[in-house]
Formats: sequence, structure tokens, C-alpha cells
Amino acid sequence: MENVWLFVLGVVIFVVGLAVSIALHEMGHLIPAKLFGVRVRQYMIGFGPTLFSRTKGETEYGVKAIPLGGYISMSGMFPPGKTPALSNSKARRFMGKLVQDAREASDESMTDTPANRAFYNLPVYKRIIIMLGGPFMNLVIAFVLFSILLMGFGQIQSTNTVASVSQCVLAATSTQTACAAGDPVSPGAAAGVLPGDTLVSFDGKALTDWNPTTAIIRESAGRAISVIVLRDGAEVALTITPVATERLEYTTEGAPVVGADGKQAVSTVGFVGIGPKPDFVPQPFTAVLPAMGENIAGVATVIANLPERLGGVADAAFGSGERDANGPISVVGVGRVAGEIASTDVIPVQSKVASLIGVLASLNIALFVFNLIPLLPLDGGHIAGALWEAIRRGWARLRQKADPGPFDTAKLMPLTFVVVILLMGMSALLIYADIFKPVKFLG
Repeated sequence: MENVWLFVLGVVIFVVGLAVSIALHEMGHLIPAKLFGVRVRQYMIGFGPTLFSRTKGETEYGVKAIPLGGYISMSGMFPPGKTPALSNSKARRFMGKLVQDAREASDESMTDTPANRAFYNLPVYKRIIIMLGGPFMNLVIAFVLFSILLMGFGQIQSTNTVASVSQCVLAATSTQTACAAGDPVSPGAAAGVLPGDTLVSFDGKALTDWNPTTAIIRESAGRAISVIVLRDGAEVALTITPVATERLEYTTEGAPVVGADGKQAVSTVGFVGIGPKPDFVPQPFTAVLPAMGENIAGVATVIANLPERLGGVADAAFGSGERDANGPISVVGVGRVAGEIASTDVIPVQSKVASLIGVLASLNIALFVFNLIPLLPLDGGHIAGALWEAIRRGWARLRQKADPGPFDTAKLMPLTFVVVILLMGMSALLIYADIFKPVKFLG
């Protein structure tokens, strides 16, 4: 029962974190819009029926029933334009109605509003600042969370404390899971190394982490190495002589190295039989931006390969395959992951808290990248429209032609309709898969 409550707590933490992220995203739009004089009629968190709202000044602030996004309603999102011509084609009439409905809604939002307070009348750079404000806010949130995660908690790294000592030497190709009577004793056990010992120096080199020992051991088969360990508050001097043994080869990314014969490559290296204790190691401030950069690149890669990735999700959801842990998941899936992290008995409380912070940090990176896709109704679509307007006006000035005026983004409503349908279909597929074939992160 306790695990159930912890699961619920993890989901609640995620939902609250998501709501705060959305609220601050929309605040990133709201603040510059008001500073630039645009009339903002609504600031809403969520979609669907309104649960709560309060009007302050000229803006209604509220919360809606479905916490899967948010919006601010600005006056004059689209410039006035011509009524679409009548057509005999049902499809064209439907598309024309989408354009006309968008214009009529924009015109209605201008009721009792001066033209200079319309969004479309702002200079291009101000419109870009307003639309960038939301994704930028997610980037700021991610920066704060990654700073807390890396500098406050740290990254899991191999420390210079011994976690395990092998009692024997087994070849890389051995299928044994335990030592047998005739197996040779490992050099670490023979030298008297014990779990819990902290390596102070190795081969005469002072240690602050485990990394230097690996290269020394691999290259020192048959050579005696002086080691000083800290045990029960006292330094103990030991001598370890690595033995030559076969080990499977892996790349720096952890992938098996395959030889010309198609089998995993094996190399002969020095072996001692001691393993490091992993622990959180606080990182410097300079590690924050590179970590964010890696996360942004990862999300961008998923989005760039989205059709292929969604095909894999569909195969797993409706077939017998497994979900790709690096593939896309919905907010339902992320909430489920947060619940599993909170309720698992496998990791300590510190790791749970760090993991939940990491989930929220990655969520904000995803919101930042996804909202910059240059398609309406996403923020990137409005930014692309403003940039195209700047190019058109600049080209007209260069050719000494008349100013073409604001770019009529209402004409893109048919494309927006298609994008919305695709996003709804993608969301439905991911939510279905996350309920019935969830990604397995914790086994």
C-alpha cells in the first residue's frame, strides 16, 4: 500500500511540475506582450472547460480542466484580409472557412481595442520576443533544475571507494556465475583489499576518483603495484599484482566491439578484481550548459526522426516488440515514470529526488525544443511567420516597391488544421502505448 501512495506522490509531483512549467511558459509570453502594449484578454493554464478564473484589469486569468498545455489570447493575432473566394470544391470551401473563422475571431478580439494594441501591428522583433518568451522560460527553468541536479546532487560516478572484491579470476568467455574450488584467487582478494576500503594512492599516484586505476591495472599485468587504502580511519599499505586475463571489448559508449569474425572482440589485459562504489559527485557550474546541450540535441534527434520513431511505437503498442527507452513518450508516460521512480525500492531517496528533478528538467527541454518547430499553432510557427514578413518587407524596400504590409498568417490555417490533427493522432498513439505498453526504465 505504501508503494501505491508513493507512486501517486510521484505522479502528483510531476503534474504540479508540469503545471508550473506551463504557467511560466505562458508567463514568458504574457509579460513581454503587456510590456509592448498588446491587449491580452486571457491567460489560461490547460484546455477545455474552465475550472476557475478571475479577471484582473483587462485580462482573465484561469485554470482549465485538461492540464496538457496553456495559452494567452492576444488581440489582433491575424491582420484583416480578404474574404476567401467561393469555390465549388468542398475541400476548398472548408479550408476557406478555417481562414475566415480565424480572421473573424481575430477581428472580434479587437472590439474596443485600438489598432496600435494589436499583435499583428507590432514590429517584427517585438512579435518574435513575445513568441520566444515561452520557450525561453522553459530554458530558464531547465537551467535552474540542471544546476540544482548537477551542482547540488551531482552525477553518479565511480568513486575511489571499493564496493566489491572478486574472489577468483574468470575468463571473459566463462559462463560461471560463482567461483569454483580450483579457480585462481583474484589479485585484489589475495592482496587483502576489502569492500569499503578507500583508495588513497595507486602505484604512487594520489587518487580523488577511480578513473586513473583502470588504465594502470589494464597495462600492469605481472607488475607489483603499491596501494594505500584508508580502512577504519587508518591508512593500510598493500601490494597488488594484476594478472593477465581476457576481457570483452566495448566502445566508449558501451557498445560491443565486433571483430572480423563477427564475434565480440576479446583483449588480454591486467585484472585485479575490485569494483568501485558509484555515488553522487557534485559537478562544477561549467557542467550545466554542456548537459543541457546534450539534452537539447537528444530531443532534437527524436523530433527529427519522429515518423520512424512513431512507427516503432505503433509496432510495440500493437505488436510483441518492446518500446525504445530513447523514443518519444507522452505526458502520461512521463507521469508514470515519475510514479515508478517515487515508488521503487531499488534506489535510495537521494537518487529518487535527483531523478524526479531530472525528469522535470528534461520535460522543460522538450517543451523548449518542441515549441520552436516552425509550424503553427506552435510558437515557432508564429516566429517563422514574423521572419517571413521581415524578409518580404526588406525585399520590397530593396526593390523600392510598396510595403506589402503584415504577413497574413491566417492563410496558414489549413496547414495549422493538418498539424493539429497530426499532433492529436500522435498524442493518442503515445498515450495508448504508455498505458498498455509502457517504456521500461526500472526493469
